[in-house]
Amino acid sequence: MLDYDLHCHSNISDGTLAPAELVARAAARGVKVLALTDHDDIGGLVEARAAAAEHGMSFINGVEISVSWRSHTLHIVGLGIDPDYPPLAEGLRHVRGGRGERARKMADDLAKAGIGGALQGAYHYAGNPNMIGRTHFARYLVEAGHCKDVKSVFNRYLVKGKPGYIPHQWAALADVIGWIRGSGGVAVLAHPGRYMSGRKHMGKQTMRELLAEFVESGGQAIEVVSGSHTPEQHAEFARYAEEFGLSCSCGSDFHGPDESYRDLGRLPDFPLSCRPVWQAFPLIFPIISLQGAES
Repeated sequence: MLDYDLHCHSNISDGTLAPAELVARAAARGVKVLALTDHDDIGGLVEARAAAAEHGMSFINGVEISVSWRSHTLHIVGLGIDPDYPPLAEGLRHVRGGRGERARKMADDLAKAGIGGALQGAYHYAGNPNMIGRTHFARYLVEAGHCKDVKSVFNRYLVKGKPGYIPHQWAALADVIGWIRGSGGVAVLAHPGRYMSGRKHMGKQTMRELLAEFVESGGQAIEVVSGSHTPEQHAEFARYAEEFGLSCSCGSDFHGPDESYRDLGRLPDFPLSCRPVWQAFPLIFPIISLQGAES
């Protein structure tokens, strides 16, 4: 089993735990190497790093950045970033900038469907108001009794063709990879299996086109083991990694104890063909590279 978790979220974005609480939970569940990858924000890194030191864990600066590619919204994880790199910091400020206006439009659309108070309700769940997003609205919809849990919200609301969905133009793929690489980090395509399922999924040919553009733009790794991936997808994306010369990353994509695909803790092993990201980039993972990939 892997004791690395290189994708998780605190309440700085849309997680439910403060950064120190998140780190403590990860440590209690056996994580040895943790990256905090909040959406479009790096405000929790200092607190998380200090907590990791207290627990004897290795900590990696991370972020997950929202990207618009063709008609799809993608997420690119940056691992080993320098949070003080000006183009990255400025790029993240720009990405965050449109969230407030989108939230107001989402609330207006929900009101048309007979759901009032959504904006105030969503902000109640947003520990960082600058990062207001769909998950905060989903938590309010559960509280208000419209759905039984956060996962079921996205079957009825907040997705294309449903009340509360407002399209948004995020950052460009090449720009995001440039910010991450320029800051000294590794650019990772997050949870690719999610882009091949759901109402607006991409087929295998489109996935290959995405991966080709990702690599051409400087992308370096792909999440093979993700909290939302099935064992069959672990094998599928290991094959894509080999085909496109990408290293392999892993992460739970944990958001909270009651609403995540998978808890923090030991993730399944990589398929044998994978080259882990920490082995491919030892300068970014200097301590980790001495520990091995498994325990």
